[in-house]
Amino acid sequence: MRLLYSVAYTCALPLILLRLWWRGHFNPAYRRRLREQLGFYLGAPITSRPLWIHAVSVGEVIATTPLIRALRARDTSLPILVTTTTPTGRETLDRLLGVSVAHAYFPFDLSWAVRRFIVHFAPRALLLMETEIWPNVVAGCHADGVPVFLINGRLSARSAARYACVSPLLKMTLLKITQAAMQTPEDAARLMGLGAPTAITTVAGSLKFDVHIPASVHEEAAALRRELGLNRQIFMAGSTRPGEEERILDVFAQLKHDFPSLLLILAPRHPERFHAVAELCRARGVRLCCRSERRKCSAATEVFVLDSMGELLRFYATSDVAFVGGSLVPLGGHNLLEPAALGIPVVTGPHLFNFSDISSKLLTGGALKIGRDAAEVADIVGLWLGDSNARDSAGRGGREIVANNRGATSRVLTMLGAHGVCPA
Repeated sequence: MRLLYSVAYTCALPLILLRLWWRGHFNPAYRRRLREQLGFYLGAPITSRPLWIHAVSVGEVIATTPLIRALRARDTSLPILVTTTTPTGRETLDRLLGVSVAHAYFPFDLSWAVRRFIVHFAPRALLLMETEIWPNVVAGCHADGVPVFLINGRLSARSAARYACVSPLLKMTLLKITQAAMQTPEDAARLMGLGAPTAITTVAGSLKFDVHIPASVHEEAAALRRELGLNRQIFMAGSTRPGEEERILDVFAQLKHDFPSLLLILAPRHPERFHAVAELCRARGVRLCCRSERRKCSAATEVFVLDSMGELLRFYATSDVAFVGGSLVPLGGHNLLEPAALGIPVVTGPHLFNFSDISSKLLTGGALKIGRDAAEVADIVGLWLGDSNARDSAGRGGREIVANNRGATSRVLTMLGAHGVCPA
């Protein structure tokens, strides 16, 4: 089964390379990373016998940051290597952790590329974030005696159904994993249903609840709010994806009837789309200001495009109501806990299958409302903008839910300590 998988992956590789080369037109870093993804790492290893953590992109890097800091606190000499698959993931890692960790791009899941990676870095253990179950990576580590841990594991019903199509391959892979720390009992049950041994499958909660909000964020948000306008309300749409910006602009147009001074902050998920989203806004005829222009957002500005990286949290903190993207289109949603932890009421579309447990908790606590389409999203945002008491209550609920569900980092550390990966 793994041989057939490898043959299929090899056949698809030219298309993968072409796609990445094409994306390099918009972000040259996609082309620069190709050598490493093929397993060619130049020079001496950047760290010796590291703990290897794979965090795909921005969301996973943010989620794993508290764990990395906790590992550092337990053992300051522990070398840590983080792999990502996207340049934006690397940029986020540099911003949050700087030189305290090493970085490389994750190799393609082909035995020869994986082998080059393992020989070059000689990792002591591998932590795979969320649902990154790569058969050749796991097999390569297992063959070299490198323990593999699945942490912050999540497996939606939709993903489980897809994995079931290759269940023999997946079962072979899961039998080589040392321990799987899943977010919820439902995630654990789905993984065991696909072949994970009960003895290695545990429930540790979501690392995303351990999000750290620096005190400086609120100070920076207060300064930004003065720049954006103290006497106007702000609706922010964060991590938007293709097909959502048009709908959010429709939401904004509907809200403007009741809130004429309202400012929309629009933050696309991927930097290669910044220009296209700004052009979409211009085509709609709205008065636009882009963060990259570094000019004053006047009272006449209607839409502020956040075309920069690393500022999402502080701009969420400036807003009165936040929409989180990837949810009006069937992509499963994005991190709902950042605005919730800041005490900002959250609205999304209906597609939240990647965050079912988190969204359920936030819904129950009144911190989240779901709109099935643009019209319903506009109604929800309008109700919150028009009722400061309801808005404050929703915000308090979000903060309390985040606080009450912390602790996954500690549980994962206990698991890793029991296997000798870090001090117990």
